[in-house]
Amino acid sequence: MEKKERNIKIAVFAAIAGIAALSVILFSPRVSRANFLDDIVNFLKNNSSSTAVETQTPPADISTPVSLYKPALDYEEAVIRAVDVSSKSVVSIVISKDLPVIENCPVNPFGDLPREFQDFFGGGFDFFGQCQTGTKKQEVGGGSGFIVSEDGLIVTNRHVVSDKNAEYTVLTNDGKKYDAKVLAQDSINDLAIIKITATGLSAAKLGDSDSIKLGQTAIAIGNALGEFRNTVSVGVISGLARNITASGGNGFLETIQGVIQTDAAINQGNSGGPLLNLNGEVIGINTAIVSGAQNIGFAIPINQVRRSIDSVKKTGEIKQSYLGVRYVAVTDTLAEKQNLPVKYGALVRGAEDGPGVVAGSPADKAGIMAEDIITEVNGEKLDSGKLLGAVLQKYDVEAKVTLTVLRGGKEMKISVILGERPKE
Repeated sequence: MEKKERNIKIAVFAAIAGIAALSVILFSPRVSRANFLDDIVNFLKNNSSSTAVETQTPPADISTPVSLYKPALDYEEAVIRAVDVSSKSVVSIVISKDLPVIENCPVNPFGDLPREFQDFFGGGFDFFGQCQTGTKKQEVGGGSGFIVSEDGLIVTNRHVVSDKNAEYTVLTNDGKKYDAKVLAQDSINDLAIIKITATGLSAAKLGDSDSIKLGQTAIAIGNALGEFRNTVSVGVISGLARNITASGGNGFLETIQGVIQTDAAINQGNSGGPLLNLNGEVIGINTAIVSGAQNIGFAIPINQVRRSIDSVKKTGEIKQSYLGVRYVAVTDTLAEKQNLPVKYGALVRGAEDGPGVVAGSPADKAGIMAEDIITEVNGEKLDSGKLLGAVLQKYDVEAKVTLTVLRGGKEMKISVILGERPKE
């Protein structure tokens, strides 16, 4: 501290001395005006050099963490690489229907009158009204999807291809058009598998949605608003294991459990497109947004539908395992409110749409009862957003699983042979 004060005093003194010297040089008659600049420079050199050296030396305790800095270019390259890897597998889906063609047609408002009255009232007047002259195929909507096999299997949302009276056309990344056929639909996960006749297609690489973390990068690709093909938006994983009720203009209304929340821009045209990680792997299927809000979108975890995709590849249809219970996910609030023995699991409980245990179901046959709390499936604990329905989808039809159940405060193990979910 004393050294710093001394340096300041020296600097001030040097400045004052410099000004004084300048005055002497400029106004003294004994000093040659031709040499005054040389005298000034020499004076400043002799009186300020030590101060300049000291003030240029940084304090010893200041360090620059150069090794911690990572240029944005690396991140941008990772995003570009991920898009390049996956974009060939992303498709646009065009929805078309035969709609009536309405035109203005000449009409006679006096057609019900006798002929002589028609001539009297109708002569010289032209009357027109709207009438249907036929039908014409027109585009009525659009969505997205991604290829999962080289021979043309494509994943999309159920609500994109749910209209049985519509026709669907797939546009691939290279601009080719294909007629598409709906093979299978999964109402539980808003999933549909469609098929085009093609070979040698580029299939998307599926990632592991169980390993994703909050805050990691998420990339959405799709047919934005049904108009802008292969639109890319980037965000992060904003939430995990969300439960939502999604609806659409076509009457679609489904509750989807365990979805991923992201702030990557998703809209109606993005529905069915992939949500990617930085490796270009599909970690989710873009499916819904919160109307009236910004940057709140949802995607179905790819692990939640992977078995359905494999089932279609093998059998041509979706076969899902089935337990046969209605339940409420146990939360801290529910546990405290109803004085439950645990704060996780699935509380078997009926609702307006039916009893807690479906009669004749695998759960009924195994002895599961209403108000039971299922806490584990084959040792996998139903906590941290792990929902019973999502966990059961990991198992095949007719698989034998062991459920850990709390009944009246007592824990028991119950073995169940899973059935096949009834068709709609």
